[in-house]
Amino acid sequence: MILKGNCLDTLKTLPDCSIDSIVTDPPYELGFMGKSWDASGIAYNVEMWRECLRVLKPGGHLLAFSGSRTYHRMTVAIEDAGFEIRDQIMWLYGSGFPKSLDVSKAIDKAAGAEREVVGQRQGRGNEASGAGHEYRIKAGLMDITAPATPEAQRWQGWGTALKPAHEPICVARKPLTGTVASNVLEWGTGALNIDGSRVGTELLPAQKAGQAKIGTFERTEMITPEREGRWPANVIHDGSDEVLAGFPNDAGRFFYCAKASKSERNAGLEGMPEQMLTGRDEGQDAMQVPYKTRSKVTANIHPTVKPIALMRYLVKLVTPLGGTVLDPFLGSGSTAVAAILEGFDWVGCEMTEDYWPIIEARVQWAENQPRTLL
Repeated sequence: MILKGNCLDTLKTLPDCSIDSIVTDPPYELGFMGKSWDASGIAYNVEMWRECLRVLKPGGHLLAFSGSRTYHRMTVAIEDAGFEIRDQIMWLYGSGFPKSLDVSKAIDKAAGAEREVVGQRQGRGNEASGAGHEYRIKAGLMDITAPATPEAQRWQGWGTALKPAHEPICVARKPLTGTVASNVLEWGTGALNIDGSRVGTELLPAQKAGQAKIGTFERTEMITPEREGRWPANVIHDGSDEVLAGFPNDAGRFFYCAKASKSERNAGLEGMPEQMLTGRDEGQDAMQVPYKTRSKVTANIHPTVKPIALMRYLVKLVTPLGGTVLDPFLGSGSTAVAAILEGFDWVGCEMTEDYWPIIEARVQWAENQPRTLL
């Protein structure tokens, strides 16, 4: 069910303690691509998170994405609303690229000094040049220039940003009523679906606990059963070469999920009009917009579509059998699609009218898919 409108208003229409889990991708409050909804402060709004707390059942979990620069402010707001902060999941990926200012070039430009071309290199196709920036607009041979002034020479090799390679996910829980055991029995919430979210198919051997005597108490030998797949971790990766290089022996221990492909983004949107997603509003500097969203023809015009496999994994981790998932920031509907494919009911809030037909079409597509295990 789509609640069309601002979540501050639409959440108030939901009954108390009616939701089993919340999985959401709120605005990162970075002004991404010049979108006004990404600079409204809603992710820091304690009142909004209190509404999420109210509709969630006791012990219900909240998973909320954020940006590496703004995660702390969102998490504090979630905590101030009354949630317990339980953990943080890191989604690692190798496809990000730095939007870094080349300090040396910027100094020369400010001085009006022309830099000498001393060579060329092959562009990577995801870079953009101009205004002293190091990234390039398209693949091809790119000029390598030498500093023209002593000041530029001093600051050669200095920039202003790191390569983005992760997004944090806040793991929070509504306070329990009593113990975990009593809360689970009364409300069906309060725990994580560990076995249902195990990673891989590796059969782990049974383990013996051994024997020990402490005082007058003697512990008998116990054997844990064999388990298929490893315990879910608070790290998720995209399987890229860059990430795998960092985990040469351990990548299989973590859930794998790549970023959403074009075909995945547009699944179910066949026949809908494609639009040019320029990635910037009129008058906005193109250098502030990531290359991949700067000029794109697509039916799904939402700029931050999360991969379905990732959202399926997350909703399964925190939602009990037959439960209802809430997403206060539905966007293009990835959480709804994931919930449907995993057999859960769902409720989502979305205020941007342009996204409503995209959500509806993707939901219809998901409802027509065969139910398969992730």
